[in-house]
Amino acid sequence: MDFSLTVNGRAQPLSVSREASLLHVLRNDLGLNGPKYGCGLGQCGACTVWVDGVAARSCVIPAHGVEGREITTLEGLGSRHDWHPVQKAFEDAQAAQCGYCLNGMVMQAAALLAREPNPSEDRIRAELSGNLCRCGTHVEIVRAVQIAALRLAEAAS
Repeated sequence: MDFSLTVNGRAQPLSVSREASLLHVLRNDLGLNGPKYGCGLGQCGACTVWVDGVAARSCVIPAHGVEGREITTLEGLGSRHDWHPVQKAFEDAQAAQCGYCLNGMVMQAAALLAREPNPSEDRIRAELSGNLCRCGTHVEIVRAVQIAALRLAEAAS
């Protein structure tokens, strides 16, 4: 099946199977390694990307189903030289251990802060509850989101 996706602001012509998931296209055809394959069932959050600014599980989305929509991956959120405030806060709070859940946590947290700039700790925990972390860095992850919220608020004022 031939179609085009807009990923991280760039049109990407593709020729893939109709059954190809967005995750597999992003990783295997476009070489984007931010989204991870975790459960393959949309339950762990490792594969989280944005579809039109909304966090979505790319492992369960048919790639052809998001034609004409804006896909943003971790690589499009920020760059090595200009990190998104959430990415920088995760580093500063040392919120990563193995790093496998990190893509999903960052993408989900950034989506939350884009729609709700000053979430409570309970709201942050609720938002991230569907993203699994087996290393147990939840306290640091919540702290990173709080740091990012403060930095984003400071930058806006």
